[in-house]
Amino acid sequence: MSVIECNRVSKTYGGKKAVNQLTFTIEENVITGLIGRNGAGKTTLLKLLAGFMRPTDGEIRIFEETPFNSLKVSANSIYVDDQMTFSPYLNLKEILHAMKDFYPNWDMEIARKLMAHFSLDGKTYHSQLSKGMKSTFNVIVGLAARCPLTIMDEPVTGMDAAVRKDFYRMMLKDYLAHPRTMILSSHLLTEMEDLIENILLMKDGGLCLHKSVDEIRQLVIEVSGPKEELEKWASAQDVLHMKSTTSHLALAAVRGDRLEGRIPETFAVREVAAEDACVYITGRGKGGIDDVYR
Repeated sequence: MSVIECNRVSKTYGGKKAVNQLTFTIEENVITGLIGRNGAGKTTLLKLLAGFMRPTDGEIRIFEETPFNSLKVSANSIYVDDQMTFSPYLNLKEILHAMKDFYPNWDMEIARKLMAHFSLDGKTYHSQLSKGMKSTFNVIVGLAARCPLTIMDEPVTGMDAAVRKDFYRMMLKDYLAHPRTMILSSHLLTEMEDLIENILLMKDGGLCLHKSVDEIRQLVIEVSGPKEELEKWASAQDVLHMKSTTSHLALAAVRGDRLEGRIPETFAVREVAAEDACVYITGRGKGGIDDVYR
C-alpha cells in the first residue's frame, strides 16, 4: 500500500521554486533516505508531507488524504527536527505524558527506557538541554510515538559520534520491532547507509533519483589512468566529475549505467559508495574545488 503519493508537487517562495514538479510514491513500511545538498528543497518537501503547509501546485496524498489540516494525518504522523518546540511550562516527563494523550500508539515504556539510557532527567526543561541532548530527546519522542509515518529532518544534529551510533542502532531495532514508514533526511549518508532501504535524491528542488541503495551504488564508477588517454576516452562518456590527480594522471567519475564501449584495461576502475554517487550526481560541474585555485 502507498503511504505517500506526490504528483507534480511544487512549492514557490518569492518567485523561486523550492520544490519543483516532484512525482514519487513511497510504500508502506519502508525506510527512505532523503538526500540532497543544502538548498535542494528537502526540508520544504518534508514540511509539505507533514501537512505544515500547502503546495503551490500538484497534489499530495498521505494515507489517501490531503495532509494540510488533516486530523487523520496529524494523528498518524510525526515530524522531528532540531526546531521542535514544546511548552516551556512542562518538563521532559510532563511532555512525554502530553504526547501520550495525543498519539494513539504512544509507548511510554520505551520512552522511559531511552530517557534513562541517555541520562535525560525528566525534571529538566527542554530549553535547558544542549543542542545534542535536544536532538536526542526529540528522537525519543519520534520513536515512542510509533506513528505509521515518521519523518525525521536531520535528526542527529548536535549529537556526538557515540550518540549517533546509538541512534542508528535504536532506529533499526525499533523499526524491526514496529515496522512503519520512515523518511530520514541527512547529510551523513555513509553513517545511515545500512539503515535505509531507498534513497530519494533531490537537486535544485527537483527529483534526481528514487532508487534502492544498491541500485545507486552501481550508478557511478571512478576510472583513473593516463591523463590524455583518459580525457579522450571520457569524451564519449557521461562524465559527472573529472580531475587531475598528478601532472600525468587523471580521474573521471562516470555513469556506469551509460558506458559507451569497453573500459581500457590500462585504466583502474573503482566502485563508489552511495554517498559519493549522490555527490557526483548532484554536482554543479565536472570540475572540483581544485579548479577554483588554478
